[in-house]
Amino acid sequence: MTTSNATHDPQLRSWVASANQAGCDFPIQNLPFGRFRPAGSAEAFRIGVAIGDQVLDLKATGLIHTEDMNVLMAKAPAERQALRAAISAGLAEGSAQAAEWAKVLLAQSAVEMTVPCRIGDYTDFYTSVHHATTIGKQFRPDNPLLPNYKWVPIGYHGRSSSIGVSGSSFKRPRGQTKAPDAEVPSLGPSKRLDYELELGWFIGQGNAQGEPIDMDRAESHLFGVALFNDWSARDIQGWEYQPLGPFLSKNFASTLSPWMVTMEALAPFRAAFERASGDPQPLPYLDSSANRAQGALSITLEVLLQTAKMGEAGEAPVRLSGTNTTRAAYWTPAQLVAHHTVNGCNLQPGDLLGSGTLSGPNADEAGSLMELTGSGKQPVVLPNGERRSFLEDGDTLILRGWCEREGAVRIGLGEVSGTVEAARGT
Repeated sequence: MTTSNATHDPQLRSWVASANQAGCDFPIQNLPFGRFRPAGSAEAFRIGVAIGDQVLDLKATGLIHTEDMNVLMAKAPAERQALRAAISAGLAEGSAQAAEWAKVLLAQSAVEMTVPCRIGDYTDFYTSVHHATTIGKQFRPDNPLLPNYKWVPIGYHGRSSSIGVSGSSFKRPRGQTKAPDAEVPSLGPSKRLDYELELGWFIGQGNAQGEPIDMDRAESHLFGVALFNDWSARDIQGWEYQPLGPFLSKNFASTLSPWMVTMEALAPFRAAFERASGDPQPLPYLDSSANRAQGALSITLEVLLQTAKMGEAGEAPVRLSGTNTTRAAYWTPAQLVAHHTVNGCNLQPGDLLGSGTLSGPNADEAGSLMELTGSGKQPVVLPNGERRSFLEDGDTLILRGWCEREGAVRIGLGEVSGTVEAARGT
């Protein structure tokens, strides 16, 4: 488990002036990784590090000798920490590398980003007990939370090929639905399209098939985290999910923010992992003293919406909700890794573990429209008078995230945005 060191020093400043501005997502204490190329070019994507409003071309500094992000992610934690220290030293005020590294900086506004790494496999978990309970009440009023929920991290295997990067759009999905008063199902565009406020945890070093990762080592196999919107077609899901779970309702699109904030950068924002009084404690394979003491991470999250009408009028996005992971997540990232591999499943560098929708205990902490609107029965009224029960064509959904606490420099996860287009053929 990573701990704070000199790279987290609140007094540390960069020769990149924008990194020192108050409220900056990417100060020198952050140093997230992503893949970029000059906008409009057909060049291969390179590995970059965000610093202020700039991108540092990492290979051009001589610190690495690959453009394959997955190779970098597979390195041992000690090597990753040494690389972070070298990047920090080179970007710090007074650095001997400042003049040379300034030549390999590009403005973030002048680059094209892609997904942060090559994602081989994607597993989506269901880690918010508040989300699970609220959604469960809508389907099973008398039994909202199934008996296994507080014992086992619930997850399912998703589709990695339809994961895109922030700023992209997607067609409204089509699929089978069945109205309550209909005798037979029909095929058509989803009418109950929703977002899901999630985090995506990336695997660094993998494990051999048949070799579980125990709790004492689990977090060392995580590379970092990004914001993640796992769009959901609620009406399609309601018809198809029994008995095997979601399929077409989830695999049409997911959207990632372009920057992976490393586990090392998150070190100052750890929190105790505590279960509510009366809840069962995790089974031994999901428990450790370190996880209880500081296995949780405090990340503030918020959801914003900009409709097509708002965009045309030049109106800024409006905030729908927000929460913090310490209030929303019932399982820690380390527990997800330990559970995923306890049966011998082999994880690989770049694999993505979705947190599932992160909702807090209060109504204004909901991580989806299905929760915010009571399954569409109480629409959200926007400042311009528009109403939303579910997402409409032209809507742009934005997720933001950041970490802050007294005595530490605020670091951001940036943002992830995606726009809904009309279904094909409509």
